[in-house]
Amino acid sequence: MPLVPSKDPQLVLLRHGETEWSVSGQHTGRTDIALTPAGEEQARTAGRAVAGIEFSAVYTSPLERARRTAALAGHPDAVVDPDLAEWDYGPVDGRTSADVGALLGHEFQIFDDGVRVLPPDPEHGEGRPGELLDDVAARARRFVERADATLQDGGNVLAVAHGHLLRVLATAWLGVDPRYGARLELGTAAICQLGYGHDLRTIEGWNLPPHV
Repeated sequence: MPLVPSKDPQLVLLRHGETEWSVSGQHTGRTDIALTPAGEEQARTAGRAVAGIEFSAVYTSPLERARRTAALAGHPDAVVDPDLAEWDYGPVDGRTSADVGALLGHEFQIFDDGVRVLPPDPEHGEGRPGELLDDVAARARRFVERADATLQDGGNVLAVAHGHLLRVLATAWLGVDPRYGARLELGTAAICQLGYGHDLRTIEGWNLPPHV
């Protein structure tokens, strides 16, 4: 069902729609992969779900799957913000957690292990070492502070980005350890609402499916 606008300003998060790699479970960092037809329909549906909210600012990751989601959700002029790019997975990019675990010899948990558990590989992440979780968290905190300036002026903000980045962004909003993001599942085209309660930053809605 459509989201009902809050009386107080909110930071609304929208994960991009389905891709072939989100279906297969492959980590998709800086690899620029397109939405599937189902993902495009998810984006349109998510747009209808948030259509009743007036946004003072709309931002998107520079990656195509997020920019396309923003456009299909009704925001083709969303401001591209590099801080919203997905975690650079480096040698983990394109691999599933099972793939990485098989190479390591134990279960792979990205929020605990990070992505530098594997050596740089030109066939994955173009040979980059990948980002540390602290690097991703620093980007998320920068974005949160920029968004909060708009919220403090009474405007709503929409951020269209990626699964892991948005989970880390939620921890930045709450001011908790970024590893807590491991506990925050987030489906494709899912919507989240971050706001304020009793003078605290709060999560008001999480992992809401794009249904109307």
